[in-house]
Amino acid sequence: MTAKYLVTGGAGYVGSVVAARLLEAGHHVTVLDDLSTGFREGVPAGAEFIEGRVQDSANWLDGSFDAVLHFAAFSQVGESVARPEKYWANNVGGTMALLTAMREAGVRKLVFSSTAATYGEPVNTPITETDPTAPTSPYGASKLAVDHMISGESAAHGLTAVSLRYFNVAGAYGAQGERHAPESHLIPLVLQVAQGRRDAISVYGDDYPTPDGTCVRDYIHVADLAEAHLLALTAGAPGRHTICNLGNGNGFSVREVIEMVRKVTGHAIPEVPAARRPGDPAVLVASAETARTSLGWQPTRADLAGIVSDAWDFARRIAEEDK
Repeated sequence: MTAKYLVTGGAGYVGSVVAARLLEAGHHVTVLDDLSTGFREGVPAGAEFIEGRVQDSANWLDGSFDAVLHFAAFSQVGESVARPEKYWANNVGGTMALLTAMREAGVRKLVFSSTAATYGEPVNTPITETDPTAPTSPYGASKLAVDHMISGESAAHGLTAVSLRYFNVAGAYGAQGERHAPESHLIPLVLQVAQGRRDAISVYGDDYPTPDGTCVRDYIHVADLAEAHLLALTAGAPGRHTICNLGNGNGFSVREVIEMVRKVTGHAIPEVPAARRPGDPAVLVASAETARTSLGWQPTRADLAGIVSDAWDFARRIAEEDK
């Protein structure tokens, strides 16, 4: 059945891939993005585009929409420490405005882009949704605050809501892929070394209690992530807020990622040792059992070589377009 969806932040990395998948499924998609971190060319062809802030979503949101998929958030951990007010104003204040607009328009379904940063330092490995939430940055705290807001909205006003807590998203999907300014994610940073845009990759700590001494992270292909969002649109019930982790349930170390980039690209990747970053856990791996049982979700692109290959293809395509 064809539906109409508002995708906030749909010019960004994950939002643009989800918008593309919704269009492929035959739905009508409106992207709302202020382009502060997204890219106009990232909005997939066929989507209506509105350049605007999520804080002003009441100007465009009406009862013709079947649901909202909400990606419009700032997501740089370091920046959130330096400028916490920016994160509270946008991530929390923007979502408050969106929830109000949805309530007034009678739009009663929401899929929210949450994050593993809500957990902070892990107590268990793999992490489950019932583990303690103790964010170590204003970014993670802002996302956790929004999850609490959504729970309250659901209980009080009958909202059907699903929060998807991502671990490390990577890869690309067709014309949509990862590009941030500044870039802070490992795979695109290592690919920049392969492209000659960066001299070396910094390895922050090599004495962690892991097999090769470097941090281990759970990488999930952005196309698998997008599939979870489509499934979430048909999950849940009025008055219920479901929270699901999204990950592959296994991890790759920093050195394993670097070595895979060497194999995929055929380029040497010089490494530079660096001190540990404060607050970097040794291992962050998700249990996605709730997503499997509640959404019927099963990742199909968990192979690191495939994730890196897709990201490499996208990085080279963007470099050609920028010439």
